[in-house]
Amino acid sequence: MYLDKEKKAEIFGKYGKGTTDTGSAEAQIALFTYRIAHLTEHVKANHKDFVTTRSLTQLVGKRRRLLTYLKERDINRYRNIIKALGLRK
Repeated sequence: MYLDKEKKAEIFGKYGKGTTDTGSAEAQIALFTYRIAHLTEHVKANHKDFVTTRSLTQLVGKRRRLLTYLKERDINRYRNIIKALGLRK
């Protein structure tokens, strides 16, 4: 499996407020970004997999909504996570 407990703990430890912080916006955005990158590679290799394509689109929408929430609540946290993950905006 591409996303095991150790990888999640690493992502939450790096972008969250600790390894047990799984609910902060930054931690969720980082997790979604990792999953989006994985699914993008899968869709490139399997272009007829429409279920995964739909899942990828939904995941991008979830990340976009979280980024919008973070931008409205705290612009500095938003800018930091965009820079850390290398997202375009």
